[in-house]
Amino acid sequence: MSRFSAVFLISVLLSLCSCVSKKQFASLQDELNLSQRDLAVTSDQLQECRESVDDYIARLASVESEKESLQVEVGTVKSNLQLREEQIADLRDQVSDFKSQRDKQLSQVGDLTVLTREANQNIKETLSQLESRDEYIKYLLGAKSKADSINLALAVNLKSVLAQGIADQDVDIQVDKTVVFVNLSDKMLYQSGSSLLTPRANEVLGKIAQIIESRPELEVMVEGYTDNVPIKSSCMNDNWDLSVKRATSVVRVLQERYNIDPNRLIAAGRGEYNALASNDTADGRAINRRTRIIILPKLNQFYDLLDPELATGN
Repeated sequence: MSRFSAVFLISVLLSLCSCVSKKQFASLQDELNLSQRDLAVTSDQLQECRESVDDYIARLASVESEKESLQVEVGTVKSNLQLREEQIADLRDQVSDFKSQRDKQLSQVGDLTVLTREANQNIKETLSQLESRDEYIKYLLGAKSKADSINLALAVNLKSVLAQGIADQDVDIQVDKTVVFVNLSDKMLYQSGSSLLTPRANEVLGKIAQIIESRPELEVMVEGYTDNVPIKSSCMNDNWDLSVKRATSVVRVLQERYNIDPNRLIAAGRGEYNALASNDTADGRAINRRTRIIILPKLNQFYDLLDPELATGN
């Protein structure tokens, strides 16, 4: 009951006191007292309720504050958790890379093992090849020394044979490695501007044929050379033609007159090229007009030297 109701009731009772009996007044008084007690109890309850509400509001505010703190902590935990997950993922990637590198290294170790075995085998084979090569080199050196000795003896014999009745300036004999070169001037061999041989040429070629015949293991190449003075006739087109015809004339004499096996003979023309001297002077042109007879080992002998198995008899 509110204060207004209580005051109103008292006012009513006072107004009625004058017109009510004592019994009724006492009853009303009791009711008033009871209402006051109820009012006091209600006031106390209201006060308790207010205190409870204030306490609830305070607790609610505390809960809200705690909630906000928890939310902050939850956010921090989530951030930390995400960071940890990222770190874990990074560590997993590193572990995967390490495993991959380990596998590669193991594979490389395996490859190195295989390579080492192959390298050892290759080293053994290389050493074996070097030993064979050393033997081959020794054989070549021996063959070269032998060839040099043979060629030197051949050159001495040629000079000795050709020296009889032939001027030195018309003959030049040289030894180069496994080959003997005999350079003969054109005035000794041919008629001027022709491939026809002179009587003197037959004499010289006869002496050379004696040496060639005594060395059946050798081949003979005849090369014709000219100067650069152009030539044109009914039977000669140019210096190429003249150089070839001169070489074939010599080869025919060696074959037909001195019975040299034609399988051992080679004819070649070099024209005006590969000159030994300048063609600007008469002396230079005379030097360039020449025939070169080359005495050399047969080609199959060269092939034998180039084949280690044939050379060493393996």
